[in-house]
Amino acid sequence: MVSRTTRPVLDARALNRATLARQLLLGRAGMAARDAVGHLVGLQAQNVKPPYFQLHARLAGFAPAELAGLMESRQVVRMVTLRSTLHTHTAHDARTLRPLVQPARDREVNQFRKGLVGVDPARLADHARAFVEDEPRTMGEIRAELFARWPDSDPRSLAVAARCLLPLVQVTPRGVWGRSGQVRLTTVEHWLGEADAPVSRATHTAPDAPASPAAPGSPAAPGSPAAPGSPASPAAPSVDDAVLRYLAAFGPASVKDMQVWAGLTRLKEAFERLRPRLAAFSDANGVELFDLPDAPRPDPDTPAPPRFLPEFDNLLLSHADRTRVIAPEVKGRTWTGNQAHRTLLVDGFVAGLWKPSTEGDAGADLGSGITVELFGAVPKATRDEIVAEAELLVTTMGGAPAGARGPVRFASIHG
Repeated sequence: MVSRTTRPVLDARALNRATLARQLLLGRAGMAARDAVGHLVGLQAQNVKPPYFQLHARLAGFAPAELAGLMESRQVVRMVTLRSTLHTHTAHDARTLRPLVQPARDREVNQFRKGLVGVDPARLADHARAFVEDEPRTMGEIRAELFARWPDSDPRSLAVAARCLLPLVQVTPRGVWGRSGQVRLTTVEHWLGEADAPVSRATHTAPDAPASPAAPGSPAAPGSPAAPGSPASPAAPSVDDAVLRYLAAFGPASVKDMQVWAGLTRLKEAFERLRPRLAAFSDANGVELFDLPDAPRPDPDTPAPPRFLPEFDNLLLSHADRTRVIAPEVKGRTWTGNQAHRTLLVDGFVAGLWKPSTEGDAGADLGSGITVELFGAVPKATRDEIVAEAELLVTTMGGAPAGARGPVRFASIHG
């Protein structure tokens, strides 16, 4: 174990290249979409289209139909997990990550306790479960049903409590590329065919010797789903396993980084348990960072190709200190009010914004090309690389004919 006083220092550029390697952004990976979703511990899915764009930026030969097929076959699902936001997860992770982050959902229920006076949470959860497992329901339908049962309570508080207490998934066609559908919810157990095996609450008690994570995409890799048609029997979730998986996808990272990613607190104890098995570093400010000893940490001068990322990409949201991807001088430029912009990486760092030239439903109109706003001047060779990447984006995600050179306009995305 490295001494706390002699830890190697990783500057922002070293952290950038290490994180890009884990995030499959130094070069597109020849990995199946299902395996990539598991390796990345889910894709932020606050909007419908971003998971597809996240995989396009990371996987060789990816086509939207691949992820859409996984959605329709229930090998991946959309549900509220990390940071209490919607994510697309493998079926395995839907069962295990959701109970791990249940403490955050419990805190959310407590914020609405004034509207739930006299309501037994267990009875509410049982009633709501029976209602949504009878058939998938909208939040409006859930709210009306619970209010009819508890008419002296606040209807919104009742619906929020049900959403937090139960592991609800959004059923298809919601989330399927090229289709649309209202948000309808049922339990993860019912949707995945395991209503007789309810998800257990997470425990923060780690096994004596948790197994090291297998290579991403291997059958034993944490988060890899069972083969289609085979029964899935995930072990009770452990925070130690989550730490190892987080570092594999986002490391090197601090305790606070993981807490931001997960929306949880008090994770230091788990890192301390795992300390003998982890490598330790410091960032330029002296903050202690942890990592898997054999995880890739490429040379800081490793080339990083331009990549177009969707709004809410987890690369930009999963660390307390985001300077490894967002330089201080551009901080705040990726948002306008509560609206997150789509971002462009150049040399591994956020260097601009982009949008469909004809704005539509999160990329539905990409076939008309895209508008790119650069934060500063770039060399001609870099600009040519950006154009080539933009043309690939328009061809793959916009439905343009193969080899077509769609229009790429450099201008302000605000018009």
